[in-house]
Amino acid sequence: MSASYRATTELLHCITTVATPRSELYIRNPNVSMMKSGCLSQKFPSGLCKIVDCKSKATSIVVSMSSSSRVETAEEDADRLTYKDAGVDIDAGSELVRRIAKMAPGIGGFGGLFPLGDSYLVAGTDGVGTKLKLAFETGIHETIGIDLVAMSVNDIVTSGAKPLFFLDYFATSHLDVDLAEKVIKGIVDGCQQSDCTLLGGETAEMPDFYAHGEYDLSGFAVGIVKKDSVIDGKNITAGDVLIGLPSSGVHSNGFSLVRRVLERSGLSLKDQLPGGSITLGEALMAPTVIYVKQVLDLVSKGGVKGIAHITGGGFTDNIPRVFPRGGLGAVIYKHSWVVPPVFNWIQEAGRIEEVEMRRTFNMGIGMVLVVDKEAARRILGERGANTIYCIGEVVSGDGVSYQ
Repeated sequence: MSASYRATTELLHCITTVATPRSELYIRNPNVSMMKSGCLSQKFPSGLCKIVDCKSKATSIVVSMSSSSRVETAEEDADRLTYKDAGVDIDAGSELVRRIAKMAPGIGGFGGLFPLGDSYLVAGTDGVGTKLKLAFETGIHETIGIDLVAMSVNDIVTSGAKPLFFLDYFATSHLDVDLAEKVIKGIVDGCQQSDCTLLGGETAEMPDFYAHGEYDLSGFAVGIVKKDSVIDGKNITAGDVLIGLPSSGVHSNGFSLVRRVLERSGLSLKDQLPGGSITLGEALMAPTVIYVKQVLDLVSKGGVKGIAHITGGGFTDNIPRVFPRGGLGAVIYKHSWVVPPVFNWIQEAGRIEEVEMRRTFNMGIGMVLVVDKEAARRILGERGANTIYCIGEVVSGDGVSYQ
């Protein structure tokens, strides 16, 4: 995964001047409990949040605003991009899941659980979305297979499952053996990173179905976890801590919006980033982090109650998926980690609202673990700076708010 972190490191030095100052409006809501302001201001020597017990009757819901106090015109407001403008309707996808759940009860989690003796088989399937379009444009095909594996194994590890095997589906109009080999090599790398076996797959050659030089990918992973060790979120309570694992960048969600932003900005994927040694395309193509080994290590030490893979839907939709029932929400401390500058560039170039960014992108956190306070102290004390973050807590309430 060194390539992905290298690309991200370059971005931190290259896109530092695109974001403009922003101000924030805090709306007080007396019905949800939250930590007092400043409770997370104390740090471990490693720079990580110190867990303290705080209580308050008020919460802050953040509405991001332009630093200018003037009222925007209707034309300027209409100029702001959304994921739906780019052709992706998250609400429609959620509605489909609700309808399917009526026909097949039990679906809707990050992975599907199938009982097998004293264990569960946990299965997941996914693709890499329109990030493939960037692969075609940049000619970077060596890492897209890592993305493919990551999207499935990161889903099934949220149940505490160890991935066992992976299968891929590669479809194209005309088989370019050299190109396909590059893609499959990435899949093999992804399987090695997640300690699972590439068991097989399907190569489909379908003349006239895809544009020349293009292909489609999907993948399928199966893992296993003991029934008495499954992570299901059932014992999550208010006061539990949210631990965030950093992403390598955009990962494999939101690229329809990214491509629309690229169109608007007039930048080319081949443009060299100022002061850096990589292009914009190389930065955006940084492969998705595979969290399997890190998450399973944390789970093995105890205290992990729930795990959310931050993909489409961002924090807003994915964190509540791990909560056991209504009446629980999450507060995110938005200054508790460094947001990779690529997200600032996307937001400013696309004039995208803060709430839209948080529901579309991972914003620099690719996996969130819900842990008890004792586990949080241990985890944060053991890990080095910039490797893991305390990003918030579970509260009585509903939805996700930001402070």
